[in-house]
Amino acid sequence: MRSPIIILFATILYAVIHSLLATLKAKVLARKLFGSRADRWYRLAYNVFAGISFLPILWLVAVLPDQKLYLVPFPWVILTSLGQIVGVIIIVLGIWQADAWSFIGIRQVRTPTSQVEKPKLIISGSYRWVRHPLYTGSLLFIWLTPLMTANSLALIIALSIYLVIGPKFEERRLLHEFGEDYAAYQKQVPMIIPRAPSKSDDI
Repeated sequence: MRSPIIILFATILYAVIHSLLATLKAKVLARKLFGSRADRWYRLAYNVFAGISFLPILWLVAVLPDQKLYLVPFPWVILTSLGQIVGVIIIVLGIWQADAWSFIGIRQVRTPTSQVEKPKLIISGSYRWVRHPLYTGSLLFIWLTPLMTANSLALIIALSIYLVIGPKFEERRLLHEFGEDYAAYQKQVPMIIPRAPSKSDDI
């Protein structure tokens, strides 16, 4: 069946484009093309593009020939559903603790260019347990889906590759922005698999 291969490569292509647009070089290029106003609009435009460009992949998953692999039976589906709810909670908390309006890009758009603040390093809340809670929650959610098909498995595998490798590229930008503060944070808090912070942690 060719459908999973098409979905796999389409998702990987999406992930590559998504990662490139999140780099400092892409932001610098946007500033050269659109001037200082790019600092205000880039985050929102990036999120809108990421959401819209993912829709064709979901369309492929829905319309291409598919095959059911398994369906989690009752009562185990209750556990997988609870796990997915936990994943969503982790994602929502991560966005909220990082300032939801700034994460989306609304706050930057509403702020005059001269008053746009530099991003702040968030190390409180769920970020004391894991550096990238959004990726943690996303992995938990997608792998606990109760109905698994060949197409959805291809999508999940490709997204998992991105969710594991993507943060490593993102952290290059974070190290550039926050320097030694982020380097110290990296040493004390895991990237994706959470752990409880110890009393000795002092970031």
